[in-house]
Parts: sequence; C-alpha cells; structure tokens
Amino acid sequence: MSETAGELARVKGAFAQPTLTLLHQRQAPVVITIFRTAFGRSNNPIPTARLHTQVEEHLAAMRLAGEQDVPTGTGREICQRWMRGQWLVRSLDETGQEVYALTSHAQQALELVKNLARDRATLSEHRVATILGTVRRFNSEANPDRTARVTILNEEIARLRAERDRLVDGGELAGATEDYMLEGFTELLSLISALPSDFARVEERFATIRAEILSAFRAEDRPAGEVIDDYLARADALMTATHEGRAFEGAFALLRDDALVTQLREDLTDLLEHPLSDGLLSDADRAELRGTVRLVRDGLDRVLAQRSRVTATLKEYIVSHDAARDRKLEQTLRQVEAELMTWMATTGPRATHEVALLPARVGVEHLRERFHDPADDVLPERISTPDPALAPSVSLEELVAQGGPRLAALRERLDAATASLLPVASLGALFDELEPSLRRPVEIFGLLHLAADREWEAEESVESFEAVRPDGSRRTFAVPRTPLPDPDLHPTQDQRQTETRA
Repeated sequence: MSETAGELARVKGAFAQPTLTLLHQRQAPVVITIFRTAFGRSNNPIPTARLHTQVEEHLAAMRLAGEQDVPTGTGREICQRWMRGQWLVRSLDETGQEVYALTSHAQQALELVKNLARDRATLSEHRVATILGTVRRFNSEANPDRTARVTILNEEIARLRAERDRLVDGGELAGATEDYMLEGFTELLSLISALPSDFARVEERFATIRAEILSAFRAEDRPAGEVIDDYLARADALMTATHEGRAFEGAFALLRDDALVTQLREDLTDLLEHPLSDGLLSDADRAELRGTVRLVRDGLDRVLAQRSRVTATLKEYIVSHDAARDRKLEQTLRQVEAELMTWMATTGPRATHEVALLPARVGVEHLRERFHDPADDVLPERISTPDPALAPSVSLEELVAQGGPRLAALRERLDAATASLLPVASLGALFDELEPSLRRPVEIFGLLHLAADREWEAEESVESFEAVRPDGSRRTFAVPRTPLPDPDLHPTQDQRQTETRA
C-alpha cells in the first residue's frame, strides 16, 4: 500500500500542475483554440488591450458557430482568470508597453494537444534506427573506457567510408520510403514544437530569481554580497543543471556558430524539397519547419532579455544603495521614536499633536541669480591716443562728397521746380538737370525722402536716375516714377504761407 500511496501522491501532484488543470477543465478546447489562434507557435507577446479584444471576438465567433460552453465575462476579466490559473503572464516589453505571453505550462498543454492531433506514428524502421543511433552516439560520448570509445569511432568511420566508396563507385542509391519520411517528419516536428515551452521555462526561472532577489534586497536580512553570490550560483546551476538550461546553452552555442546555422537551414531546405514532402506535410508543418531558426532566435532573445532584467536589478541596487545614508535614516527614526516615547510619558492617552507630513515652504521673494565676481570690478585698459601726425589728410570737399544727401540744396531745387521757376515733370527729370555735385547716388534717397515728406505718390512705372559718383563714374538706377504736382492745383508751402498772411 505504501508504494501505491506514494504513486498516487505523485499522480495527484502532476494533476495539480497548471498544464493538466488547463487540459482537465470543461472549457479546455475553447481556451486551447484561443491560445493557438492568438499566439501561434512562437508565443509572440501581445499587447494587453489587443488580446482583450481578440478574446471577445473569438468567443463571439464560437457562439455563432453553435458552441455553448464558452467562458463568460469581458476579455479583460477572462485574461485575468487565465493569469490566476498560471496560463498567461503579464509583463513589460522593451518599450514599456504591457503585454501578455503564454507561460510554459500553457505552451506544454498546446504541445500535447498538437501531438495528439497529429497521426500517431507506429513502430517503424525509422524509429528503431533513431533509437539505435542515439544509443550508439550516447555511448561513444559517455563511455569511460578509452579503448571502447576508439573502437566505436573506428567502426563508424569504416561504415561511413564504405558507404561513401559505394556511392562513388556508382552503387544503387536507396530512396527513403513514404513511411520512413513520415516518421522522420513527425519526430522532427515533435522536437521543434517543444522548444518554445523550454525557452519559456528558462525565462520564468529567471523571472522567479529576479523576484526573489528583490525580496532579499528589501528584507536586508543578508549582506548584499551574499545575495549577489547566491544569484550567480543559481544562474550557473540553471544553465548547467537543468534540462531547460542545457537546451538554452545548446541553442546559444548553435546561434553563435554561423556554420551550424547555415548547415541547419540547408538541411531543412533539402528535406522540404524532397519529392515525398509535398504529400506528407501540410502548409502549417512546412511553415513550422522553415521557421525553426527564427523560432530559436526569438526564444533566445526573450531569455536574454529576462536575464538582462535580473542583471539590471543587481546593478541598480549596487549603484543606488548607500549604507551610510541608510544608517542616518535609521538613527533619525530612532530619535523620532525616543521623542515620541518622551511625549507619551508626559501626556494623556487622548492627547493629539498635529504633525505636518511635509515641511512648510519657505517664502523667498527673490533669489540672486548672479553673485559678486571680482573680475567684473577690474577697470578696462586705457585707450591710447593715436599720434595726429599719423592720421591721413582729408579735405573738406572729400568729406562732404562721402556724406549723406544734401537736403537743404535739394529742398530749394524742389521748391523752385514746384514754383514753375524750373518746370519739370518728375523727380527723375529734375535729378538729371542737377549739377554733378547734387547727382550722387545718395541724393536719390534725399529726393525720395523729401517727396515722401510732402506726400507725393509714386506711379507703378519706373524712370532712370543717372547718378555721378565722386570719382566721376556714372551709374543708372531704376526708381518708381514720382510726378511733380501742378503748382496751380498744389501751391507750395511759401505760397500757402503768403495766402495765409494775406
């Protein structure tokens, strides 16, 4: 009875695992279908809001198809129940967005259902040959007898050499039968489908280690160095002492070897191009085999990301932890506790005292932004007076020629033109009749200034102003034409003053 009771306890423990609780529940077909449809075989993380919507849409489609036993509630509520069942896990991705992912228990359940959905392979030559080859290779790598190992290797080398020579000499090339290919593809798909759950187990182990490290740091019942040493030992044991860790290390070694990755791709391509593969593999099976390398890379990236989070937790604690500051905080809290005990000893049981949660703000009208700098009070160097004898000689005529417009002379010429003493039609005509000393380019601006002051309007057409520079060179400028007003219709200022006095 003791042996039977022990076996019963082990079986009950197995049924208590989330994998079998998922498969044993009444709504298992619906849940498994949603998991397979939403996540696929690679278990790509899905944003939380998107999965909530997908779950509601899939359940509505199943109800329309006539399915009665489906989960009730909103997509968010259903996903939360699945999280409590340890079939879904919620985390943050690299961008900080909340995502859902299947746990290793859910992926193992999907793998079992997928294997049962395939045609079960029976005893065949391929399976027996696989067992014999695996045992032989295992023995050649683990046998402690050196002579036995050498003998096994020599026999294998002789067999391979004989087969190579037979094919080179034109021997018959025996083709694989349909049963042999079917058995091989089935075993290959079974091995590949187990990879996502293996990677998920390693990822969950690292997540568990991270939670335990945070708890140990917060408890502060052990030195930080001891916690870090424990993490390193557990991480090393996870990579070497567990089946999932060894699978991860093997996948990591595979991806680091470009030759092995290339060989894997070529071998899979040759198998998929086999004449019998079209009738044995479905489109989903072919896609699964073709994406084997990508599947391994995605699982490897997720495990490395989880391990990086553990390392980041350790780094953040080591960098931010300040033992001196913690001691000061502890001393302050003890002083507060001592003062509180003193106050309680001199007051009644119902006494109260208002304590501000935050210190009061300090009212400061103005804070100085700049402070005294002695360098600001140093006097600048004295300006040296140049020698007047070294200054270049310049005549008054040259200075006047280089100056601005001569407004007084130009105003007299404008008054004379508007008084009909020197009748002209426009400013350009007046400018052309001036002497060369009043026809500098700057005098054009003077005339325009006086015209604008008298509110004369320019036309859209242009006229030419032929200017004479002080060095005698000439240049023509195109300026909007400004006609001079009729003196009879627009009297000058002198005329208006005369009329006013009269």
